[in-house]
Amino acid sequence: MKIAVLSDGAWGTALALTLIENNHNVSLWGPFPDYIEEMKTKGENFRFLPGIQLPDSLYLSADMAEIVQDADIIILASPVQYARSVIEKLAKFYNPKHQIILNVAKGIENGTLKRISEICSELMGAVQYAALSGPSHAEEVAKKAATAVVVASSNLETAKIIQKTFMNEFFRVYTSNDTLGIELGGALKNVYAIAAGIIDGMKLGDNAKAALITRAIAEMARLGQALGGRQETFSGLSGIGDMIVTCTSSFSRNRHVGEELGRGKTLDDILNSMGMVVAEGVKTTLSAYQISSKIDIETPIIDEIYAGLYENKNPIAGVKDLMTRKPKNEID
Repeated sequence: MKIAVLSDGAWGTALALTLIENNHNVSLWGPFPDYIEEMKTKGENFRFLPGIQLPDSLYLSADMAEIVQDADIIILASPVQYARSVIEKLAKFYNPKHQIILNVAKGIENGTLKRISEICSELMGAVQYAALSGPSHAEEVAKKAATAVVVASSNLETAKIIQKTFMNEFFRVYTSNDTLGIELGGALKNVYAIAAGIIDGMKLGDNAKAALITRAIAEMARLGQALGGRQETFSGLSGIGDMIVTCTSSFSRNRHVGEELGRGKTLDDILNSMGMVVAEGVKTTLSAYQISSKIDIETPIIDEIYAGLYENKNPIAGVKDLMTRKPKNEID
């Protein structure tokens, strides 16, 4: 297969390496020509995935048209808040007759409150579309650590093509037809990872973190089902699976943001210190809060994370307000 990966971030690079391992013809696109040239010279994505050698067979380019025109699969890996500009450019070259669009980014666009599948439909019309998600830190995938993910498409044959393309002894892929649920699970878990990080930063202990993750899973499923996703999807790899890894791993950028907030740092200082590395959960919190408010679904954890990020609410007050909500039955 000829595959074009759009984004030279950590995740796009790790997936490109996985595909090269499977003997595919892979090109990696980045928006900044100078950085592409530096990667070629150093043989490393030193800004986003340091310490991982890039094979000579990985073609690097800042020319999207060049790598997209003959591709069988086009992978969208840019952070969601930048995805629209990438898709607008891609629309000029995309051939719907034989090219599959695979989204691997996790988030919900601010303002429009759209998922990547919806942005693609808006800008490119009918597309062969699939979304891949699950517990899969780029740093571990690049090192060939055992990983399991799920790919969803309304056309199961499309999902099976992606499954066959990616599967190997260290990267296992399951299929689904719940594209909406897969996209929502991947997006919302980043929001809850910020809350998990706050608990770590405040040193509230294991009990608090386990309670947070458990109630976050219930809340994610409640919101996701209200939007049209399936319960079993949120109990799977893109739901519980991704929630666990993002809320607990030292690789998690969203958990890092929460941890620093829990230690008393301001959001602006935290994001400035991260440079070009993106924590999707910060922007997704705003979208998730607006969506839950719009459809009137109770999401107390999202509400408190939103208040902490966008209204400067003290994390201590947020924890207290969650703990002192009126008594309820667990399944409500």
